[in-house]
This record gives sequence, structure tokens and C-alpha cells, in this order.
Amino acid sequence: MDVPSIYLASQSPRRRELLEQIKVSYQVLASDVNETPLLNEHPQHYVERIAEAKAEAGWQLLKTSGLAQRPVLAADTAVVLEGTILGKPTSVADAKAMLTDLSGKQHQVMTSVAVVNVDATKLITSITDVVFKSLTESLIDRYCATGEPNDKAGAYGIQGLGAILVAEIKGSYSGVVGLPLTETAELLTQFEVDVWQSHGI
Repeated sequence: MDVPSIYLASQSPRRRELLEQIKVSYQVLASDVNETPLLNEHPQHYVERIAEAKAEAGWQLLKTSGLAQRPVLAADTAVVLEGTILGKPTSVADAKAMLTDLSGKQHQVMTSVAVVNVDATKLITSITDVVFKSLTESLIDRYCATGEPNDKAGAYGIQGLGAILVAEIKGSYSGVVGLPLTETAELLTQFEVDVWQSHGI
């Protein structure tokens, strides 16, 4: 069995799929971090703090178990509308309210990626502008009825049914999904982790 290149401190299936897309081998690691924003915390500071905390928690877990040999990667994503972080909706009504607020407007999706090993902690952040088309009440109701918004920050998934809500993006599509691949590859290269591993490139 091949030894994974990194540990992934994330339970997100989307981040796993994105790492697989660029052929980075990984082993999933549970990393428990309090993700509550601090009082008046700037959204970018928030995602950077949480991504780094997840990676550090994963590294400490490995050290405790005697397995800290390969880098730990973690990430955090926030949907930000007019300076306010939109988390996962707590109810269908909350999801509808978020989508109504996003309708016809531009918002930002911020994703920070942190990598930790024995020598260093490095961080990179991707910020993508996303513009929603104007959403009718009927469309919002139909989308919420699918259940997709329930576990998505900002109540939508660009990689799923929510793709039709998005009129325009400027920045990293994969960053909106949850892991900006260009930036992630740059960061991993600094830790001598190669992408496209199984293709021999």
C-alpha cells in the first residue's frame, strides 16, 4: 500500500475529491476545533485562524500518537456578504433568508489553506468574488426543497444544484468549492509534496 503524501485534517468530501483531482495522496485525520468567530473578527482573519488551528490540532494529534512524519493540510471556507460571514443555515427559513440576501448581489468566498510539519506552518488564502443572479421566491423555495442548502455555508453549493444560481465568478472556482487548487499546489510544493503523483509527471 502506498504511503500517503499528507494528512488531511478535514472531513469534507469535497476537499477529498479536489485533492484526488490533482493526484495528491492523503490520509484523513480527525481534527476538532472550535469554529466560533471571535467578537468583531474580520472574515479573512477568521478563515486563516481556523485553517491554521485545524492543521495545528492535527499535527499535535499525530505527535501524541508518534506518527508526525508527513505534513498536515487543513482548510476553512467562509461565504461573506457585505462583511458578514454566512454560516450553514440552521433551518429552511434561515436558508431562504440567506438566499434572498444573496440574490442579485456580489459576495466573497474566502478559503484559507494551512500546511504544518515539524519545521514550519504556512498559510495561503484565496478570495473569489461570486455574483448571484436575481432569484425568484419560487426558485428559492424549489432549491431549498432539494435539501442541498442544509449543510452548505451561505446555503448553496456551486458544485451541485446551486450552480444555476451563480451568474459570474472572478477568482478560484475550486476555492468556492472548498480548496483552491492552484494555491494548494503552490503551498504543497513548498513542503516538497508533488501533485499529479500517479501520472509520473
